[in-house]
Amino acid sequence: MSHMSTSDRVIASRQAKRLVLAIHEIYKKINDKDLMDVMKRLTVKKKRIEIRLKGRPDSGI
Repeated sequence: MSHMSTSDRVIASRQAKRLVLAIHEIYKKINDKDLMDVMKRLTVKKKRIEIRLKGRPDSGI
């Protein structure tokens, strides 16, 4: 993730979102705990990528 271009980060974020939504549809049918763990890990990666894209919010000072 450290050497990704901005466009690569955008693509990765979109792919992660699609994967999470697809896994969620399967999870609703079978309620497998492992699928929930995969979704959580993907969501964490997606959030890190999005923070890098948008920048961290200022503290308001």
